[in-house]
Amino acid sequence: MRLDKFLKVSRLIKRRTLAKEVADQGRITINGNQAKASSTVAVGDTLQIRFGQKLVTVEVTSLKETVRKDEASMLYRIVKEEKIESE
Repeated sequence: MRLDKFLKVSRLIKRRTLAKEVADQGRITINGNQAKASSTVAVGDTLQIRFGQKLVTVEVTSLKETVRKDEASMLYRIVKEEKIESE
C-alpha cells in the first residue's frame, strides 16, 4: 500500500493530500530510509513521522483498504512519542 494512502486510512494524517505534502517535505522515514508519498508500506515496517515539535514512531501491524473510524488505530502500534527540542 502507498504511504500516503496508509496514513489517511489509519487516520495518522487526516487527508491524503496533506500526507503527500508531509512526505514530500522529507518528514517521514520508513525503516530509517527517507520516504516519498509513493513509497510502499508493508506489515512490520517502522514509520517515523515528524509533526511540528513531536516525533512519532509507529509500527505497521495491518494493512486494509478501508476501515471504520474506531478500527483505524488497529492498523498501527505507537512505539515511541518524543518531543523535539527546538534549535
